[in-house]
Amino acid sequence: MVAGEASSDQLAAHLIGALKGRLTGAEFYGIGGPKMQREGFDSLWPAEMLAVRGYAEVLRHYRAITGMRRQLLRRLLKDRPDVFIGVDGSDFNLWLEKRLKRHGIPTIHFVSPSIWAWRRNRMGRILESVNHILALYPFEPDLYRDTGVECSYVGHPLADVIPLEVDQRQVRERLGVPQDRPVVALLPGSRQSELQYMAETFIETAKLLLLRYPRLQFLVPLVSRETRLQFETALWKLDADELPFTLMFGHAADAVAASDAVLVASGTATLETALVGRPMVIAYKMSPWSWRLMRGMRYLPWVGLPNILAGRYVVPEFLQDDATPENLSQALGNLLVDRQARAAISRVFDGIHRLLRQDTAQKAADAVLPYLQEA
Repeated sequence: MVAGEASSDQLAAHLIGALKGRLTGAEFYGIGGPKMQREGFDSLWPAEMLAVRGYAEVLRHYRAITGMRRQLLRRLLKDRPDVFIGVDGSDFNLWLEKRLKRHGIPTIHFVSPSIWAWRRNRMGRILESVNHILALYPFEPDLYRDTGVECSYVGHPLADVIPLEVDQRQVRERLGVPQDRPVVALLPGSRQSELQYMAETFIETAKLLLLRYPRLQFLVPLVSRETRLQFETALWKLDADELPFTLMFGHAADAVAASDAVLVASGTATLETALVGRPMVIAYKMSPWSWRLMRGMRYLPWVGLPNILAGRYVVPEFLQDDATPENLSQALGNLLVDRQARAAISRVFDGIHRLLRQDTAQKAADAVLPYLQEA
């Protein structure tokens, strides 16, 4: 298995747990994160080596990434595992899967590449690389009909883990957050490259909000010591280290559940926020060069998963030059004062939650087991 990002690590860990419950003596190895390792996964390289995003960022690490990938391929061709599962990370994993499939090793790709959003020219590459797709979203199997690649809709594990109703008062009590203060959660991303472009924008947004709502409290969950240090450095640089920011190690779902509104970087965190049922504003910034390339590949008018799943604009999105503190603070302020808007958004999110609640780990295991039984 290969899972190089925090969200992939979580997906893979759930699948490993489900497979271990139905297999004896199975071995799991490759590249994975701490959640997979807690399930007994043997990670041959640190997963952080793959956690880079954007074309410019990948190019800077290209030699190290491709060298690691070639070494892993040689190891897998020698070992001939019964099945290879690439979890998301399609640029890295499809390269591996194509060569493994060519040598008769079954390949499963967990999370369909987002050909519905951009880069539809990848379909041919997927077909020659993958035996089976495990899709998180219900509209994806239709994309693979009559292609020769099996595709199973398995739902999203976050929808299974997060309760349909989350008690904000209870979460605030557990976190020690005052019940009578408005709270905004700031989720600037899980990668250092994301904080590089968004930490200061998020802090400046908070400063503008405090001018309008001086009693606001901000919760900022960060996934690692490195990203926490980046955010603390940005606070110091912007003379904001005395403002009401509570920095947290992880616990993003708790921070979102305790909040009245959320400012979130585009990605899996937007889905987690929707599943918790909190209104949000989506922002994203990257290097100008990466943005020029990505903008030319978009097929949908939305980038946020809540809007994509709803098929319409439910929450505001501000990308690149539009992701200014002025725009973001205005949109968040609108959510804080408009109870009816928040309630309408929550109803849409409830429908998305129920649609994705499929007992994903067991469904994914059902799709993987036939390959292992054949072996």
